[in-house]
Amino acid sequence: MIAGIGIDLVEVPRMQKILRRWGDRFTARVYTPEEIAYCRGKALPAIHFAARFAAKEAALKALGLGLGMGLDLREVGVARNNAGLPRLAFTERGLRMLGERAICRTHLSMTHTRELALAMVIMETQT
Repeated sequence: MIAGIGIDLVEVPRMQKILRRWGDRFTARVYTPEEIAYCRGKALPAIHFAARFAAKEAALKALGLGLGMGLDLREVGVARNNAGLPRLAFTERGLRMLGERAICRTHLSMTHTRELALAMVIMETQT
């Protein structure tokens, strides 16, 4: 059964401005080290940072949370499964929140252009 759905859209030029202005200070507060390495390894890092930011926001929305409501952005990450597809990765604290809500499965879809990055998250319970 669907427990929550979240969607978020991020403007890539806005992310580029944030990255230019705040650089490592911003990325260290928002992204996991693995996400930072992945994004910086791309030809246009801002696109990938924007998509991951959208995924984090969409995950919080699916949980019924907003920024500053119990889960930091770094506690929700985007990783890859064995097939190379994106998936959500949570810290121990994030996993506890999922457990408290009986969420047993999460789904993540991301897409982007040079201008926009979008992510959608669906969270499921067993019943």
